[in-house]
Formats: sequence, structure tokens, C-alpha cells
Amino acid sequence: MLSHDRVWAAIDALAERYSLSASGLARRAGLDSTAFNKSKRRSSDGRPRWPSTESLAKIIEATGASLDEFMGLIEERNAGARGGNAATGRAVPLLGFAQAGAGGFFDDAGFPAGQGWDLVELPAQSADGAYALKVQGDSMLPLYRNGDVLIVQPGAAVRKGDRVVVKTSTGEVMAKVLDRQTTQSIALVSLNPEHPDRDIPTHDIEWVARIVWASQ
Repeated sequence: MLSHDRVWAAIDALAERYSLSASGLARRAGLDSTAFNKSKRRSSDGRPRWPSTESLAKIIEATGASLDEFMGLIEERNAGARGGNAATGRAVPLLGFAQAGAGGFFDDAGFPAGQGWDLVELPAQSADGAYALKVQGDSMLPLYRNGDVLIVQPGAAVRKGDRVVVKTSTGEVMAKVLDRQTTQSIALVSLNPEHPDRDIPTHDIEWVARIVWASQ
């Protein structure tokens, strides 16, 4: 049986997995930004308030997650509450961001390939094909710091406002925020205000992959 606390914990976990706050997840889903605030989870007399099925459907659609993924988050919370063995993560390929532009580490679709990858164990489940990039330097401040690990999911749908990793035909690899994508070009907003935004012709893009989680 689902509990109030477990459902809300799964919403928080889904937001964290996709590098969002609870309010950010609500905004992405087209809901009021305060919809998932902790103050909204109980009424003034202390009775539990449950999220609506419509809001759950909207956050699943907005993140590109599956119902199974969301239910898995609830089940992980259940296992921990029972004192059993909670679902654990798994090891995924890890590469330093500075090395990602070198040839031989990715296939044409942006999936990890070749030799030279390390492995990192994730605290959350990851989809097939996911990999990790380790931030090096301060070019992604203030959002990501040196040593943070970004989990990237090739093939996941990307939307305006998503944080993405982009590789160009010249071998440049960058993390940006997707602002616009057309048949002619892709517009990217820099994570660090000291670095310029980019507008890159589509024919100069090898692949775009969404950042779905970050360890910070």
C-alpha cells in the first residue's frame, strides 16, 4: 500500500534525478511553482494532502521519465522504510569532461564506446546507455563545481530549458542549457554567465544528450 510520505519522497527523488528542485519540477510540468512545497503536503490541521494523479502524470511527462521509473522510486523508499535492501544503483562509464572531446569515446549517436572509461557507482538507478562526466575546472559555475559528476542520458528527449551536453563536429564538448532547437541551428545558454551563449548550425552538431542527474 502506498503511503503519503513515500509518494512525496518519490516526487523529491524524481526532481533530484533530473537536476531540479521541487519547485523547478512543478514549473517544468506547467504547475504552480509552490505545488510541491513541503508546506502544501499537509493541511493546516495536519491532515495529509496527496498530489493529484494529474500532477503526477504531468511531472512524468515533463521529465521524460516512465511510470515504471517513478514507481521504482516509490519502491526504493518502501524498501528503506521496511529495513530491507533498498534498490541500489549501478556502475556506469565515467570520463573527465576535458577528455570527452577526444576521438574514440563515443559512437555516432553519443553513446559511450571504446576504451579509456572508468566506472562510477551511482546511488540511483540509471537507464541503459547512461554515462557520467566529471566536471573539471570552473567553467560551469555556479551550477556545477569542479569534481561534480553529471549523469548523461543519450537518446532521451530534450526540451527547452533542459541542461544538455553537446558535441560538435570539431570535437568540442560543452554543457549548456537548451534554449531553442530548429532544423537550422541550436541555441544554447551558458551555465556560467562569464562564458558566451552559443548558436550552432545543426550541421555542425554531432549529438545532443540530456543531463538527467548530478552529484553535488
